[in-house]
Amino acid sequence: MRTLRIRMLAGLFAIALVIAWSVARLWDTVGTLPGVPVAAPIVLAVIAAALFATALSLRSRLRAQRERRPGAKGVDPLAAARAVVFAQASALVASLVAGMYGGACVYLIMYKLDMDPRRQQAVYSGLAFLAGIAVVAAAIFLERVCKLPDDEDAPPPAHAHHHR
Repeated sequence: MRTLRIRMLAGLFAIALVIAWSVARLWDTVGTLPGVPVAAPIVLAVIAAALFATALSLRSRLRAQRERRPGAKGVDPLAAARAVVFAQASALVASLVAGMYGGACVYLIMYKLDMDPRRQQAVYSGLAFLAGIAVVAAAIFLERVCKLPDDEDAPPPAHAHHHR
C-alpha cells in the first residue's frame, strides 16, 4: 500500500483553493454567493476526531503487542489496512474540501467583510478549512501509526550467506 504524499495533498489543496476563489468571485458577480453550511466544520471535525481516536487506539494496542504485555489485545491486520484506506481517502477528500473552503474564505475576507452575513460565512468557511486540515493531519498520523516497522533483525536472504 502506498503512503500519502504530502506534496500531492498540498497540490490538491492549492488547486481547489484557486478554483474555489475564482468560482466565488465569478459567482458573486453574477448572483448571490451560496452560503457555507454550518454543519461543514462540524462534520469535518468529527471525522478528524474519529481518525485521531482510531490512531491513538491502534498505537497503544500495537505498542502493547510489541512489548508482549500479558492480555494485550492484538490488531487485526485487515482492520489496520481498512483504517489506513479510510485515512487515505479522508485525507484526499479533506485536502480538496479544505482548499474549497479556504478559497471561499479568502474571497470573503478580501471582498465581502462589510456585510454581517458575509462575515459569518467567512467564519464558517474558515472553520471548515481548519477542520479539513485537521482531517488531513489525523489521517497522516493514523497512516504513520499503522506503518509496519522495517524488520531490522530479520535473517538475511538465503543468497546472502557466505560459505567458507
